[in-house]
Amino acid sequence: MKKLIVGNWKLNLDHLEAIQLLQKINYSLPDGIETSIDIVIAPSHTSLRSIQTVIDADNLSIQLSAQDVSAFDNGAFTGEVSSYQLKKLNVTWCIIGHSERRQNFDETDEIINKKLSLLLNSEIKPIICIGETQDQRNAGKQVDVCLKQVQEIFKNIRKDRLHDVAIAYEPVWAIGTGVNADPEDTKEVVKEVIDYLDSKSFDIDKFRFLYGGSISPDNTEMYINDDNFSGLLVGGNSIVPDKFVEILLKSK
Repeated sequence: MKKLIVGNWKLNLDHLEAIQLLQKINYSLPDGIETSIDIVIAPSHTSLRSIQTVIDADNLSIQLSAQDVSAFDNGAFTGEVSSYQLKKLNVTWCIIGHSERRQNFDETDEIINKKLSLLLNSEIKPIICIGETQDQRNAGKQVDVCLKQVQEIFKNIRKDRLHDVAIAYEPVWAIGTGVNADPEDTKEVVKEVIDYLDSKSFDIDKFRFLYGGSISPDNTEMYINDDNFSGLLVGGNSIVPDKFVEILLKSK
C-alpha cells in the first residue's frame, strides 16, 4: 500500500478558511504526488461539505476524512453526526478513538468499537487511534494498554469487513507537546499489535500503521522511513500549509 498522510485540523478554521487552506496545500503539491502517497485532510464537520465540493469541482487527489462519528445510527441524539450522513458527503475516512476524545469526552473502547462497526457499515475507512499516557509508559504498561485498546475496539468485528484500515499509534504524552517518541520505543508497541492481529487471523496487508504525536518537517523522515509505519497522523502542523506540504514532500 501507499504511504498514508493524514492532516487532523481539529477544532480550527471556519469553512471559508478551510477552503483557503486546502487550496494553498493543493497549489504547492507537485503533479503526480498521489501516485506515491495518499493525502487525507480532516476538517471540522462544518467544513466537510465545502471541502468536498472543492475536491470534486477541481478533481483534486486529496481525500476527505471526518474527525469523529456518532456511535448511534440515527434517532434522538442531539448534536450527533452519523456514518450514514458522512457517507452522503462523500467522506472517505474517519478518525475514531483520538485521545482528545477519550480524555475530554470520556470515550471508551466500547464506544469506539460501536463507531468502527457503523463506519464499516457505511463503507468509510477508519483511522483508529491508540496510545498510552505518560504515567502508563513510566509504569511500563504501554504495550498492555495499547493491546487492550485494540482487543476491545476490534471485538466482534468481522474480518471480511476490513479492507483498508489505519491504526495510528499516538503516545498521549507526545501529542502537541513537542516531545518525540523514540522510534525504538514505538517499534515495541506496533510489533505487539501486529502480532496480536495476526494471531487472530486478521489480514495484516489490509492495515496501515501510522505514527502521530508532534509530527513536524524535522522529524518526518525519522518516522516515515521506519519500516513499522506506513504513514503519519499530523496535528498542529497540518494547518500550517508550508509545513504540511514539506511533510508531504518528505513522505514521498
